[in-house]
Amino acid sequence: MNGKATVVKNAGSHFLLSGLPEWKPFPAVLKGKVRLSGSDATNPVAVGDTVVYDCSEIPSLTHPATIKEIIARKNYVIRRSTNLSRQSHVIAANLDRAFVVVTLFFPEIKLPFLDRILLTCGVYGIPATIILNKVDIFRKEFPDELATFHRIYESAGYQIIETSALTGEGIETLRSALGSPEEGRVNLFTGESGVGKSSIIKALDPSLNPKVGVISLAHLQGKHTTSLYEMYPVSSGGFIIDSPGLRGFGLVDLKKEEIALYFPEMLRLMKDCRFTPCTHTHEPGCAVKKAVEEGIISAERYNSYLGMLEEDRKFRQ
Repeated sequence: MNGKATVVKNAGSHFLLSGLPEWKPFPAVLKGKVRLSGSDATNPVAVGDTVVYDCSEIPSLTHPATIKEIIARKNYVIRRSTNLSRQSHVIAANLDRAFVVVTLFFPEIKLPFLDRILLTCGVYGIPATIILNKVDIFRKEFPDELATFHRIYESAGYQIIETSALTGEGIETLRSALGSPEEGRVNLFTGESGVGKSSIIKALDPSLNPKVGVISLAHLQGKHTTSLYEMYPVSSGGFIIDSPGLRGFGLVDLKKEEIALYFPEMLRLMKDCRFTPCTHTHEPGCAVKKAVEEGIISAERYNSYLGMLEEDRKFRQ
């Protein structure tokens, strides 16, 4: 017995597969050296991958299928450790959309972290939407910070969906964004620990039971709860890949001169720079620097860009 299926759970050396859009998971193992051509990622198989498998019997716990081949990915989200390691890790593959879950506080947002995820989605052609969770708190307690966040990212061209897993606000809007049952979209949910990804998934479909995390009061940082990558079918339509809470997001396979291309607000102005190429750091007549000075491009996003340039310089030394 053999066929093709999608990886819907990655527990290290063991996997669950299902022939999407049908949801009938069955176990599988990875034997031998199965890798994508040219990939040096630490995980050869990622949730969302389409794989070729075989099994002498109907797959079961006692007779799991064996993954033989990984079909070339249409896209993926990949990250490198921020400690200058050269190893990378594929978070998920073959995505229709990525939803990046953030909070302004509890835990406090790190804009460079968010910008790295958004940029990586842009590099691999994955539409990205920002989910701003716990908005019931921020609208009352931090209205100015909330308005500033919207200004920064909506002016850059990103959609923001405000949600509250506690009150249910925005959940219906998000549910519609996941797609219909007929479309069978695969959506990644990612973000830092403690932002409420699992709580949002539970609000979207109460029949699902992802692990819900807690916040460390000592550091106002989320504690890791999800230790594996897993896909869930949403009863209203579409699939969600829930990734473990991340604490770092290093860029992979991107030259420094390409970084600005994936800042939409910078890309719109590059043609007006006096010099080509332009690093947008020291050149006279730079349209991007002028836009930052005039407040057209946010200083926060520009500082993220400069940080990525510096990270690239250190990594290549």
